[in-house]
Amino acid sequence: MEDKVALVTGAGRGIGRAIALELASKDCAVALNYAHSAEAANEAAAEIIKSGGRAAAFKADVSNAAEVKEMFSAAAASLGSVNILVCNAGITKDALLMRMKEEEWDGVLATNLKSLFICAKEAVRPMLKGRWGRIIAISSVNALRGSAGQCNYAAAKAGMLGFVKSLAREVAAKGITVNAIAPGFIDTDMTASLSPELRAKFIEAIPAARIGTPQDVAKAAAFLASEDASYIQGQVIAVDGGITM
Repeated sequence: MEDKVALVTGAGRGIGRAIALELASKDCAVALNYAHSAEAANEAAAEIIKSGGRAAAFKADVSNAAEVKEMFSAAAASLGSVNILVCNAGITKDALLMRMKEEEWDGVLATNLKSLFICAKEAVRPMLKGRWGRIIAISSVNALRGSAGQCNYAAAKAGMLGFVKSLAREVAAKGITVNAIAPGFIDTDMTASLSPELRAKFIEAIPAARIGTPQDVAKAAAFLASEDASYIQGQVIAVDGGITM
């Protein structure tokens, strides 16, 4: 994959960082997007460069079309035209209905769903020109408690998966695949903050009897980005230890 350029949103830490490092290990050049984690994203880029790869970090609010356009332009100038897009950026706002603010509801939909539309629209044009591309959407982590948080998450996730299937049908004949990954309970900064009792409760519900790692998701993303996955289209791969069974 040495001739490929990947852009990973939300790549400063957690799953996004793991995906960026995994793609770099496959010889992809990697553009690491971040919104707030500048230090972490630049450290990850430096790690890739130190290992002999090509990488650069780019700040952008992925729900803002102008910033996304500027990011893609800067990434292309630095690394080459993006032909692998991994939309990983996502947030949760977990609250009961009476406590959830309208801007919190809107923020989740903007970051988790609208960003996929904006980034994919920017990425597809050069992919069509090159008749090769990979778009991978990473479904954000579920809300943990609040009913409104659950509804908000479900709305964003349903919209994302519907978008993936619709776009996959649109571009399938052009050498572009569009798929999604639905992670289960993954060991990230957010889940690390849970109480030992709640973590144990989640593990008890997982057939694999363990919490997933960011690398588990990264391996699946690298596969979907490869030539080996060229006939996989419009699918959702659950990386969840079997919990959705």
